[in-house]
Amino acid sequence: MAEPLKNLLHPALVKTMADQIGAHSTGFDTQRFTNLATEDMQQLELMQRAIQIRDALAATLPQDFEQAAALLSASLPNGGRTGMTGWALLPVSQFVAQHGLGHFDLSLSLLKQLTPHFTAEFGIRPFIHAEQDRALATIGTWTTDDNHHVRRLASEGTRPRLPWAIRLPSLMRDPQPILPILTALLDDPEDYVRRSVANSLNDIAKDHPDLVAAFVGGHIGAASPQRRQLLRHASRTLLKKGHADALANFGFAPLLGIAATLSIETGHVNFGDALAFTMTIVNEGTAAQKVMIDYAVHHRKANGSLAPKVFKWKSLELAPGERVTMTRKHAMRAITTRQYYPGGHRLDILVNGAVLAGADFQLVMA
Repeated sequence: MAEPLKNLLHPALVKTMADQIGAHSTGFDTQRFTNLATEDMQQLELMQRAIQIRDALAATLPQDFEQAAALLSASLPNGGRTGMTGWALLPVSQFVAQHGLGHFDLSLSLLKQLTPHFTAEFGIRPFIHAEQDRALATIGTWTTDDNHHVRRLASEGTRPRLPWAIRLPSLMRDPQPILPILTALLDDPEDYVRRSVANSLNDIAKDHPDLVAAFVGGHIGAASPQRRQLLRHASRTLLKKGHADALANFGFAPLLGIAATLSIETGHVNFGDALAFTMTIVNEGTAAQKVMIDYAVHHRKANGSLAPKVFKWKSLELAPGERVTMTRKHAMRAITTRQYYPGGHRLDILVNGAVLAGADFQLVMA
């Protein structure tokens, strides 16, 4: 059985934090910090534990934020010196976010220093929310930093819809201010950074599909394979939805003479087994066509309605008159991100975002 996520923050880690901070300050009450941070910890979930440790820091660090920041900075790894790292820095970044808004530049500098040892993407968001222009002016300079974690922080921390984090409503309404940051990182040498850029663009596409399609179209000409992969990943939501300009960016023209049929081999699927199906696609037109084939499983919800989830399948080019048959097995088993309900479900075949075939099936729960 997997270890509970909450145990990423545990009493031994708190004790190590206390020792590492205490090594740089004789005035830091390590025992009080440990007691406050670990009180009834076993009953708390991950983020509750992080908040409790954050509050223990606030109660025991110097009340002057500049002094507290200096002590936290000194407690980070430096050169060959050990220091706080990993999940211990989640509550540290939360402390900076909560108490450092009055020390804007100092706080952003500390979060930048922290992020190579544990991402500060959550910590910088209150600063963007409070003073967007000022924060982005600083964050924009990080795109040329030598450290790839810092460069990634510039893109990941500014994502309008970053998971598990507060959203940035202003950037959801108008993402133009972060486009220069994303543009500067399009050809970053680290895939880790480029994936973050793609995810940010995909976030933006959910609110501004035409803007992202135009952005991709403007940066795909003569793109390297790495940049093209980034732009394709950034367009994934638009491609699944059949956005015409997004499809055109990758050579998928409007369908002409393309037909598809679907056969479900398991009309009744037992939970834990797989939905098996066969799809045949044919080009009845007079010209070759490039097609992107996906499928959507419409999962049944608690209220009986159906909600689609699109899955990637295959891209290919069909010659005039060409017919291709493909088979697939889609597992219907327990996952942490979905609750399954018995009853009628539906499967659709999407070609260049358009539904060309569909059929119903039943999910049977034991």
